Amino acid sequence: MSRHQEITMATGMPIYFCDPHSPWQRGSNENTNGLLREYFPKSTDLSFHGPGILENVAAELNRRPRKRHAYRTPAEVLAELVSNPVN
Repeated sequence: MSRHQEITMATGMPIYFCDPHSPWQRGSNENTNGLLREYFPKSTDLSFHGPGILENVAAELNRRPRKRHAYRTPAEVLAELVSNPVN
């Protein structure tokens, strides 16, 4: 993110950086890590898993309904956003 200032200027959206060693500032990231631990225990070497396995895990997680999205999947929310662009 060395060019974060350029991205902010181009999009008009500021970029936020969490403080080191502050997991409470990265709630979504920490939640995703917890979900990934169901598939890959801590210290798992992901290089032993082929791309197909990793893609299957990603697809399975993206098909999980989320309370935050009114129990729709992230893929459903993304499809809605892409099909209804804001003018």
